[in-house]
Amino acid sequence: MTTRNLTDSNLIQWQSTDSAPALAPDGLHLWHIRTDADGDNVAACLDLLGERQRNRAHGMHHAGYRERYIRAQFGLRRILGLYLGIPPGAIDFAHGPAGKPMLERNPAGLAFNLTTTADLALVAISAGAEVGIDCERLRPRRDLDAIARRMFSSEQARLLLETPAAERLACFYRAWTALEADAKADGRGLFRPRAPGASPPQVMHCIPAPGHIAAVARAALPPAERWLTLEVEPFLSVGVNHHHDRPNPTSDQGDSRHAPYPAGTHDCALLS
Repeated sequence: MTTRNLTDSNLIQWQSTDSAPALAPDGLHLWHIRTDADGDNVAACLDLLGERQRNRAHGMHHAGYRERYIRAQFGLRRILGLYLGIPPGAIDFAHGPAGKPMLERNPAGLAFNLTTTADLALVAISAGAEVGIDCERLRPRRDLDAIARRMFSSEQARLLLETPAAERLACFYRAWTALEADAKADGRGLFRPRAPGASPPQVMHCIPAPGHIAAVARAALPPAERWLTLEVEPFLSVGVNHHHDRPNPTSDQGDSRHAPYPAGTHDCALLS
């Protein structure tokens, strides 16, 4: 298979909304959360997080990381609240054996997953079927080959080494995001083997922002034309009256359309 560089030709066009569209049984919704300085007011967001989230935020010494974390976690609550019809602070989370977050009360049967990188946060929402998402900024690394030998299959590592140098970085991140999304879909984590007899999920990639790549994994993904890509506008500001939205102190949480493309059919042969 001929390889080529990732381009922005598949760049997602995010559609702003303040409501959750109907989610078909096999549908997929991707949400973009603003975590930069133009996002929600950090102090207001922090007050609406669960105790574990607030403790983690308070333990972050780097102000930029802390603020992005708080906005991402609040954004997740806000998005889930749109589907459930409840305020963000009323959401309670449980966790799987390896720490994957899930809704404590989930009458709608929603599955979700959050990924963050730099100023970008994405949430995948699925009905019924577990989903995983990972996004990375394509930044140069000097240890690609070593990571590939440690984390990828021998065939994947070999293909990466054979990829032309100018295309190797994009191919690496393509494989890495697929690996992460796969591990997050079933909640096993990167360093645990897949359950005996379990089949690998379907993985598709998209470009959520220039210079980034994201992978989504689910047992079966809908066709590209049925993906919805949405974003919520920031709405919390200093002085907002949000005390009625305060969460249960035991609640915590762990960590328009576009043209996605199936892993391994574009850009490089690494995952074919």
